Amino acid sequence: MARALKSTKEKLKTVSTATIATCLFKRGLKNQFIQDVKPLKLNKPTMVGEAYTLRYIPAREDLNPIEIFRDPKHLQRIAVEECPIGAVLVIDSRKDARAASAGSILATRLMVRGAAGLVTDGGFRDSAEIADLDLPSYHNRPSAPTNLTLHQAIAINEPIGCGDVAVFPGDILVGDDDGVMVIPANIADEVADECVHMTLYEEFVMEQVNNGHAVIGLYPLVDENIKKEFELWKNMKTDNH
Repeated sequence: MARALKSTKEKLKTVSTATIATCLFKRGLKNQFIQDVKPLKLNKPTMVGEAYTLRYIPAREDLNPIEIFRDPKHLQRIAVEECPIGAVLVIDSRKDARAASAGSILATRLMVRGAAGLVTDGGFRDSAEIADLDLPSYHNRPSAPTNLTLHQAIAINEPIGCGDVAVFPGDILVGDDDGVMVIPANIADEVADECVHMTLYEEFVMEQVNNGHAVIGLYPLVDENIKKEFELWKNMKTDNH
């Protein structure tokens, strides 16, 4: 699995998923926001990490009895134990939250092992307990207590679909209070740099708007005079730091 530069991750922790969406849209990537997935608890630190994936298929009763969870090679357990430090476990639950993708014990194990987050397009059991963990977690809605009847773990660290978005192992996931964006691994460094610049400009825009400035020419930036004002503002801000 590809590993992002530490500096890239730190930059992405300072930008919003909305800014990332705009940046990716400029590159022709229009479907990178995981649909119908939200944080279990708001106001947590921004989640940033490489995707480590787990895929479920519809369970078949003769292949998915309760005894399979005694198998040390059960893929759900292996995914939790092998998810790298700093990675996000991303689960393809086929957008089906009727049965749980995972519960608080597995989520706690991920937290203790140093995972950066947990994402499913299905749901979690014990959602209130998971919400209180020091682990940013995202799902569709709370689930029934069991995942035995509907989900069967079938693959680890292969390309998946999560919330109608293609997620490849090593892609960078960024999650905030709005939801989760997926950044292709090969452009993560340049996207991080551009988003930091965009965020700085948005800070300038908010200052101008709060001072009564009209948005035309300012946002988006098409006025050359405003562009010069921004460069002066940016230089002053840099000098003050």
